[in-house]
Amino acid sequence: MSVVRPSQQMRDLGVIQLGAGILTEPARPFDLPAEREEAECISDELFAAMERIAQVHPFAKGMGIAAPQIGISRAVAVVQPPDDAPAIVLLNPRITDHSDETDEQFEGCLSFFDVRGRVPRPLKIRVETMSLTGESATTAYDRALARLVHHEIDHLDGLLYLTRMRESVGPIPVEEYRQTGRAWTY
Repeated sequence: MSVVRPSQQMRDLGVIQLGAGILTEPARPFDLPAEREEAECISDELFAAMERIAQVHPFAKGMGIAAPQIGISRAVAVVQPPDDAPAIVLLNPRITDHSDETDEQFEGCLSFFDVRGRVPRPLKIRVETMSLTGESATTAYDRALARLVHHEIDHLDGLLYLTRMRESVGPIPVEEYRQTGRAWTY
């Protein structure tokens, strides 16, 4: 009996994998409200992908997925917080401010799910997003939610968490990772 690697499992669920150019290119912003229908359609596709993925893997830390990870180079991502809070849709998000205080936690990525890496990130960020009607709003996120949101915005900017890791530290195989099923601690 063969064992399916986590990255292969994600590929089978429709997640674009490391090496695909779309993951390292900035996503195209929406012209809202003119492209409202397209933004809604892609958001729905992201929610459907999250539902498929959540059926095969638990996410105690929450999860997110960005449009480039499903092969669409548009600036939208969805984040599901670790508790029962409603999902967050990030349309044309932009980090406008961040705290100087950072911490370093392990992160995973659906696009290379065989490894986990220690990633330094600000403990607090402020993010400007657009609504479907074209209005902007700014929201502050901290700790775990700031980490999740920042990770997804990085995807929309064509960045992978590997680029944020300290040079002297590489990712570890998922088999060596011991925090699956547990929330980040602060």
